[in-house]
Amino acid sequence: MIRRFALLLVGLYFIVPLVASFAFTVQDGTNVYGEIVSADGFTDALRRSMTLAVLTVLVVLIVVIPALLVVHLKLPRLRPLVENLSLLPLAVPPIALVVGVRSLLGMGPEELAGTPVGDFLVSIQDPELPWVLVIVYAVLALPFAYRSLDAGVRGGDLRTLVDAARGLGASWATVLGRVVLPQLRSGLLGAAFLTLALVLGEFTVASVLLFETIPVWLVKIGGSDGKLSVAVSLASLVFTWLLLLSVSALDRKEKKA
Repeated sequence: MIRRFALLLVGLYFIVPLVASFAFTVQDGTNVYGEIVSADGFTDALRRSMTLAVLTVLVVLIVVIPALLVVHLKLPRLRPLVENLSLLPLAVPPIALVVGVRSLLGMGPEELAGTPVGDFLVSIQDPELPWVLVIVYAVLALPFAYRSLDAGVRGGDLRTLVDAARGLGASWATVLGRVVLPQLRSGLLGAAFLTLALVLGEFTVASVLLFETIPVWLVKIGGSDGKLSVAVSLASLVFTWLLLLSVSALDRKEKKA
């Protein structure tokens, strides 16, 4: 009885604000959801956010997977050190991180102008594709992606599988593609989803660095059109849920196969 009551309270805690938000967007009969795609700046902000999300997922996986394999297969004594290092981004407040990044970027066109480092700092601030956000987001996503992939490695006897494949003459590329990645399937999906959700919902870094992503656009449009802002927020929430359900369904399907 108590468990059901607690579940009911939790359900109401999440559902009531969503229902109230949806009622607010349709209370006067206007089709505000049909105006989302044609809203000024929405398409550019969405394209920028999705591009950043995909690139960040790729960067995180390219960095974390080799590091995990080296730690688990070759240097297990370094595992505690790497685990602690992966948690460092959680110890630094995002606002402190972005203030430091902004100060560094400001040196590109000033103190370091004309040097390779200065040119690099300027090139990663392209408004259409701000690679600096990919770098910062990859750092912020590191603790979550590392934990997800680490759980995947610990969940199976990866060392035995890798040793067996190598003993049969498989190259490292074959081992990675046909042994390691299938073994880490659940961890890969979890890490990709967590990184994607972080990038699509992150506001502070993009706002301080003056790049217009979806969260920044939502705050901007919220000042002039509250209903449109709430409608986009609900749509993005539904998209995230659908994505989570898709990842979960894909994982179950692969396990059954």
